[in-house]
Amino acid sequence: MRLEGRVVVEEFEHEALKDNPLGDPARRSIPIYLPPGYERSGRRYPVIYWIHGWGGTGLQGTNYSPWIPSLPELIDRVIQEGAPPALLVMADVFTAYGHSQCLNSSATGRYEDAVKELVAYVDTHYRTMASRNHRAVNGKSSGGYGALVLAMRNPGVFGALASHSGDMYFEACYKVDFWKAADALRKHGGLDGYLAAWRKAPKKIEELTRAMITVVAMAMAYSPNPESPHGFDLPFDPETGEVDHAVWTRWLEWDPVNLAERHADDLRAMRLIYVECGSRDQYNLHHGARILRRRLERLGIRHEYAEFDDDHTAVNYRYVESLRRLCNVLKV
Repeated sequence: MRLEGRVVVEEFEHEALKDNPLGDPARRSIPIYLPPGYERSGRRYPVIYWIHGWGGTGLQGTNYSPWIPSLPELIDRVIQEGAPPALLVMADVFTAYGHSQCLNSSATGRYEDAVKELVAYVDTHYRTMASRNHRAVNGKSSGGYGALVLAMRNPGVFGALASHSGDMYFEACYKVDFWKAADALRKHGGLDGYLAAWRKAPKKIEELTRAMITVVAMAMAYSPNPESPHGFDLPFDPETGEVDHAVWTRWLEWDPVNLAERHADDLRAMRLIYVECGSRDQYNLHHGARILRRRLERLGIRHEYAEFDDDHTAVNYRYVESLRRLCNVLKV
């Protein structure tokens, strides 16, 4: 991987993640892309924060593959093509069960706070333009969800956002898998057995991962409950599959298509909102993206929307669309 810029890796200790309930490390490897000329210029730069998807890590964003471009390669490319230079910080919000959704949860830890800690650290140790007007959050899948929620809840921190194939419209992307997940839990003797099987499995096969992605990890984020035996509430009865509407209502409160209305003014303050999704997404996220687009239009919130002919997998090549736009809007 030949870059005009370069990547440094910070070993960052998150105070917010110390003593988290899952015992996940507070110390994370955080790759930071520095644009060409950073060391010599003496100037300050805008910053884009990238949130990885479920099962990913910050460090994974730097992985070299002949056919799937890495994040440093992609931002290097858009800068070489004429976009204003920016730093790209690859945050790490991984948990033992795949992702935190960038939320503070009593079941996983304070991951929203952890991202804000990282912002403060980068502004202190790098030459950044330390203002929301020059700071954006971007991500894909669960990271695309995280980008939306972080920006909506922290408009004083982030002034622009982009979401690639982000989790939204929970009826289509999660609820449709409740009954398959209930079967997976029942097969392993209930939630305890399922979690034990997940921890022991040397390979996370489809039966395990689908239930984890669409239900268990999400319940930890959306319906934590310190009084529950597992620290969170499932949105259905694991024995019968009957939906628990009280818990499901709690989930829906975190759905971006519902959050948009409550955070309409915060979204109007964004310098850029870019949302895109493949038209054949395996998790039905293109339906959620279309609904969010309609909501934003109804609320009079300026945004850019794109849909492309592909599914959810290996769509890194699309990230240049958001990176180019963000670099341009953050420069002034």
